[in-house]
Order: sequence, then C-alpha cells, then structure tokens
Amino acid sequence: MEAYKQEFIEFMVESQVLKFGDFTLKSGRKSPFFMNAGGYVTGSQLKRLGEYYAKAIHNKYGDDFDVLFGPAYKGIPLAVVTAMAYNELYGKEVRYCSDRKEEKDHGADKGSFLGSKLQDGDRVIMIEDVTTSGKSMEETVPKVKGAADVTIVGLMVSLNRCERGKGEKSALEEVKELYGFETDAIVSMKEVVEYLYNKECQGKVLIDDEMKKAIDDYYELYGAK
Repeated sequence: MEAYKQEFIEFMVESQVLKFGDFTLKSGRKSPFFMNAGGYVTGSQLKRLGEYYAKAIHNKYGDDFDVLFGPAYKGIPLAVVTAMAYNELYGKEVRYCSDRKEEKDHGADKGSFLGSKLQDGDRVIMIEDVTTSGKSMEETVPKVKGAADVTIVGLMVSLNRCERGKGEKSALEEVKELYGFETDAIVSMKEVVEYLYNKECQGKVLIDDEMKKAIDDYYELYGAK
C-alpha cells in the first residue's frame, strides 16, 4: 500500500472523520463504521486533505485534465483545496468549478456554477467525499455535460465503502458502468481494515478481532460483488 494511503487512514482517524461502533446509515443499513467528511474543519486539516486528493488523482489520472469539479455542497471546498494542492505539489494550474443548488440570476457571476466556467474541450475530474449510492452523479453529470462540450475523465472520492449500490456492484462500479468514466478512491475500506487490523492507531486498537468480525458480517450482507 502506498505511503500516502497509510497516512490518509491515520489522518481520517486523527480527524475523527472515520469512526467504528454502531451506526445507522441514511440507507437504513446498520454499519460498524461511519465516515463523515464534514469533520475536516480546520485550515491544516483541509490543506492535508487537498494534498491526499491531489496525490490520489495524480496517481490514478496523471496530469491530463483542466478542471476539478466538486458537486455542491461538500464538493465545493474539496475542489478548491485540491486545486491549490495540485499546483503546490505538481506545479500544474487547474481550475475549480462547482454547481449551485439554486441558480443565481444577477451579478457578474450569475448562472448555475461557481468558480471557472466550463469550456468546450475541457477535461474534467469530478471530486466527492464518499459515494454510497451514486445519486449525486445522477444530478451532476447532466449539468456538467450540458454546460459545454467537455470530457469527464473520472471521479475521485476519499473512501470507497466497497458495498453494494443499487444492484450487486459497488456504487463506484455502477457510476463507471452508467457514465463510462473511471472511478477511484484515495483508499478503500478493504485497505483500511488491512492497515488497522490489530494495530494501534492514535493510542488505541480500533479494529480488534470483535470489530473485524462485525465488519466481515456487514460485508456478508452488503458487500459488493
């Protein structure tokens, strides 16, 4: 496993973004782990988060893209901090763009988007926190495609939960099949379990034998094929 992935797992735990216990998800599923990207709230956390996204994007997609698109609302700061980090780490100037939930009908920046306007020929990378259902892509992809003649290179999320979406495959696989672009995550839950199992992190063992069994049981029920 790449060093930045190991560091990111520790970072999620340290930031109290990734937790283990007993949680009920929006889907109604009972899960032994929960990830809340809203837990990144300080300047240093956001700076580091952007760097991890930038490293993962560079590792997966290289430098052949022009725009980072972050769907409102959580994707807006992700696109901003990752564009900054990409410039700092790789010396490449990329633009950021996000959609508005409500269209602005006045001012110089009126319209459906924040940041840079999408232009014909742009190569776009979508950036999100975590995709469990793919629903946000149903709303966002048509907006992006309708704004200009762009190519969506791929999607990057922070954590692939590796569980079924609407069918038997993971939400990321479903997005890939439905829209025809690549999908990836900084880390997968499989990598998280592999790294944290019976290992002390932030002063405690988060995945002991009992938690490992709870996670295995969860994936027996909801794991993607």
